[in-house]
Amino acid sequence: MFSHLFLDIDAGTINWSRAQFALTAIYHWLFVPLTLGLAVIMGIIETRYYRTRLALNKGQADVAADVDFWRNAAKFWQKLFGINFAMGVATGIILEFEFGTNWSNYSWFVGDIFGAPLAIEGIVAFFMESTFVAVMYFGWKKVSPGFHLASTWLTGLGATISAWWILVANAWMQYPVGCEFNPDTMRNEMVDFLAVAFSPFAVGKFCHTVISAWIIGAVFCVGVCSWYLMKRRETRLATESLKIGAWVGLIASLGAAFTGHISGQQVAKVQPMKLAAMEALYNGGTKQGLTAIGWVNPFQQPDFTTEESPALKIDIPYALSIMATDDPHGYVPGINDILDGYTRPDGTIEPSVYEKMQMGQQAITSLASYRQAKKNGDAQKAATELAVLKDNIQYLGYGYIKDPTDVVPNIPINFWAFRVMVGLGMVFILFFALMLILSYRIPYVSIIVRRLLSSFGLLPETHADTTGVTGLPDWHYWLAIALIPLAYVASESGWLVAEFGRQPWTIQDMLPTRAAVSDLHSSSVMITFFLFLILFTTMLAVEISILLKQIAKGPEYEH
Repeated sequence: MFSHLFLDIDAGTINWSRAQFALTAIYHWLFVPLTLGLAVIMGIIETRYYRTRLALNKGQADVAADVDFWRNAAKFWQKLFGINFAMGVATGIILEFEFGTNWSNYSWFVGDIFGAPLAIEGIVAFFMESTFVAVMYFGWKKVSPGFHLASTWLTGLGATISAWWILVANAWMQYPVGCEFNPDTMRNEMVDFLAVAFSPFAVGKFCHTVISAWIIGAVFCVGVCSWYLMKRRETRLATESLKIGAWVGLIASLGAAFTGHISGQQVAKVQPMKLAAMEALYNGGTKQGLTAIGWVNPFQQPDFTTEESPALKIDIPYALSIMATDDPHGYVPGINDILDGYTRPDGTIEPSVYEKMQMGQQAITSLASYRQAKKNGDAQKAATELAVLKDNIQYLGYGYIKDPTDVVPNIPINFWAFRVMVGLGMVFILFFALMLILSYRIPYVSIIVRRLLSSFGLLPETHADTTGVTGLPDWHYWLAIALIPLAYVASESGWLVAEFGRQPWTIQDMLPTRAAVSDLHSSSVMITFFLFLILFTTMLAVEISILLKQIAKGPEYEH
């Protein structure tokens, strides 16, 4: 099917194509989560404005000042949203074009499936975003407050729907369903759109990804508010927005933990090798613990065939089995188990990778024989070869694997990225909970927390709080600001686990990465890599500069 590529493909082309796509995706994901997160923040704030305006219309004259305040606050956060939104659109367009330029073989092979969600995203979601974002920015005095509020929420909803279809496409690459291989067209073709659009893997990935994006929006909001509080500026805007951001952040952090658990179970079922790499689990079994402390050399793939487990390993008993199977005694296969073959808990025997390679090669041979028989008009032989092909088609991709160990992804990247993501997620839960406890001065709880901080010298016994919110010293505000880049680190770490854990597959078990690239010379891809690096870095620097200037300027007050 792709045999010509294996004869002529330049290894550098594969590496540079992967690097360029990773570069574009990472930069694009710097903009997208802030868009999704700020959409929730600005929607809640404008809802507060709308509700306050309703109260004023009902004769509550004492809220007149509040109406102006919430309108100005909504406009301020919408400006920050708009700056980031524009950059995200530009990088996203380039990302989709790369499928055709650098991964044309992939696009040709599964374009009938992969193209559908991307087309819907472009036609429906992007149209929805561009329409209502214009109303949101230019319709304050041209449409009713209710319609404007709806436009604000619909802008965020459009961005979220856009993310849905992109993540459906990505989830299908992780767990290909709703399709059949057509030996006559040599393409995978969609047979069940609903299976593709609403597969459990797609739903789980969407929920976890979008909720984690809300964390970034919340951290950004709290960080900006903390800067104002530290400077003793815009104190009411900062105090009110900080509370909203902290609530969104806490709910999102807890939601990300819950959806992450669900995603972990789905990975255990359909991508066991990814889970084994995340845990550096060389040899599996029942009653598996989750590694809390362990050492994996970040610069070298470990020798999993001889090592029993990572050095200095201290695990949480039964936790991995619970995460993967909801059963403390559940069986979790390790890397060597998957390579050698194992028996699933339901009694299904999973073949070894070597056996899958043999069946994949048989599928390739039968496919060639089938097409030749069809060409020669030999219907009987064509039917025989087609039957053999159907028996082995699920392992077609393994026919292009040269060595069984090639299906093992990069263990150090998966191991450390997973721990960075989970560790920072726990930090965010504690941080947002602390912010809310101290902001609302919850009886007893707030007193205990304050005394605990004071005992460690982290909070003065008597602190002249001119902000009226947390009563914390400036180091706490600096901590909130420092968490902004760490939120991006956590988010990008999750992306690394999702994509590096899938290697060497472009489509899990179906199409190896080296069979998906375009037949290009590596030098041309390398040149565009550095051009994109310069372009995206410039765009990021411009956005940060504009955001900082707008934050320093503060909201514009209208009466």
